[in-house]
Amino acid sequence: MKKYFLRYAVLATVTGLTLGTAAVAGASSGTIGTTGPDSYNKIIESANSSLLLNNNNNLNATNNNSQHAYSGDAESEHNTTAGGAAAGAASNGNTFAANISVKNALAGNLPGDFGSNSGTINNTGPDSHNVIVFKSNVSNVVTNNNNLNVTNNNSQHASSGDAEVEGNTTGGSATTGAATNTSSSSITMSVTN
Repeated sequence: MKKYFLRYAVLATVTGLTLGTAAVAGASSGTIGTTGPDSYNKIIESANSSLLLNNNNNLNATNNNSQHAYSGDAESEHNTTAGGAAAGAASNGNTFAANISVKNALAGNLPGDFGSNSGTINNTGPDSHNVIVFKSNVSNVVTNNNNLNVTNNNSQHASSGDAEVEGNTTGGSATTGAATNTSSSSITMSVTN
């Protein structure tokens, strides 16, 4: 008679276990029911998730601007009647704009959302041993290395020439032009990790 119960217990262990489909993003469920006496029933569900993400962003923007502007000399000299002497204007203009955007983002949540697990044990036989175990191992490592470098080297020189009226019986006017330097820089950096 004891052999009969042992065989029934083994059969119940096989047919009385129900395990839900395990998925990384889903829930797991386990049910132990209608088992025989002295049976040993065990459900172990293991879910493992591992993520190793390295983002290395190296962005370099360099602007080297060297400008030189010179107006020539204007001279009116050694004349009986001298006219006017005028040097033209010398100017430099520079505009530098750098828009840098870095976005390192995962689509959705990090892996490891296994949902809610549920287990049910009912209608088990006398002296039976029933265990339901859910194990979830999640390892997420995200490393972001962002190196953003912007270099703006601006060297400008503007000189107006000489305007001379000399050695004349009747001298005219002498005018030098304007010397102007203009530089404009606009830098915008945005990093999203």
